[in-house]
Amino acid sequence: MTTSLINTEIKPFNASAFKAGKFIEVSEADLKGKWAVFFFYPADFTFVCPTELGDIADHYEEFQKRGVEIYSVSTDTHFTHKAWHDSSDTIGKIQYTMIGDPTGAITRNFQVMREDQGLADRGTFLVDPDGIIQAMEITAEGIGRDAEDLLRKVKAAQYVAAHPGEVCPAKWKEGEETLAPSLDLVGKI
Repeated sequence: MTTSLINTEIKPFNASAFKAGKFIEVSEADLKGKWAVFFFYPADFTFVCPTELGDIADHYEEFQKRGVEIYSVSTDTHFTHKAWHDSSDTIGKIQYTMIGDPTGAITRNFQVMREDQGLADRGTFLVDPDGIIQAMEITAEGIGRDAEDLLRKVKAAQYVAAHPGEVCPAKWKEGEETLAPSLDLVGKI
């Protein structure tokens, strides 16, 4: 049975990854004190996946300006990530970390493993600097995600973290009015 991971701490992990032309090791310790997005996808060399990863790549600088690191994750190996990076113009522009999870341990930790296929669902997880999951989204195979909407959610999560007692309403964009929940607000919205 799947339970919500919102407000839970990410589980420890160690993984090999591909980033900036090099193989690196990544663990949960690398995330402490930083915002992070884990962007799970089914497989390299597929169809919707490169459009999503390319969209994130196009917005990576904006995420970096907000202090957010991106970690794409599939059950492919870090070697496969490098081969895909080297052979695809879309994937070749990626500068963020591409984690290989061939054992599926990380994918299972985030509860997005399709056990019958050994592939990840399309899952997005926003993790705060304390390692706590603040937002998550899981979509079906054919539904691609939008980096601009993810960036909007990052901004909202960062705003709420920096402004205790305030919340961001639907469609909130940076600079817009927020809400301060109180007894006086009940039934007035």
